[in-house]
Amino acid sequence: MHTSLHKAVAAACFALAAGAAHAAADPLHNAIITASYNGQPGGMLGADHLFADEAGSNVSALDPIEPGAEFLTRDYLLAFDFAPDGRLTIFNNGALPAGAYSASFDFGATLAAPITGFSVLDAGATSGTPVLSIVNDHTISIDLTDVAWNGDFSAITTAITLQGPVAPVPEPAAAWMMLAGLAGIGMLARRRRDAATPR
Repeated sequence: MHTSLHKAVAAACFALAAGAAHAAADPLHNAIITASYNGQPGGMLGADHLFADEAGSNVSALDPIEPGAEFLTRDYLLAFDFAPDGRLTIFNNGALPAGAYSASFDFGATLAAPITGFSVLDAGATSGTPVLSIVNDHTISIDLTDVAWNGDFSAITTAITLQGPVAPVPEPAAAWMMLAGLAGIGMLARRRRDAATPR
């Protein structure tokens, strides 16, 4: 009985730690993204709408399983692929003529914490400098106007980071359950000690 109680406590601790690690490793898990291109919501076509040019196509959920872009620009020149771990990879689908190329992505209330960082991880074969901005705690923007792509299907990989975890305040019921569990473990230890004591 004593061993099985220890196993149950260990399993519960492991499940809590695994849940916390999953949340920390996947900051964009379950994100729903609203995009715009050059300031126009209609400039983005989302995967949830099969990239159809229709109302609401600029909103798409992050797909954690199927690799592929969540958004294409309406002119099909750029693709934006989000990963649950916070990476955003941008591809060019062909040569980009001179012009303005900017996009913004709003995660609304679907993030577990505020956005605190947005940086380039890998510029690939591109040259020039993308301008990355945090608009607010749930929105980012990227200006690719000064980027030279140096070939088709080049890629820039960026990283979105969220505010680190804050220790949760235990709920009163959780504290009582923990105290009851500790009292139970104490009573088990006392019974074992009493049973082992010769009479």
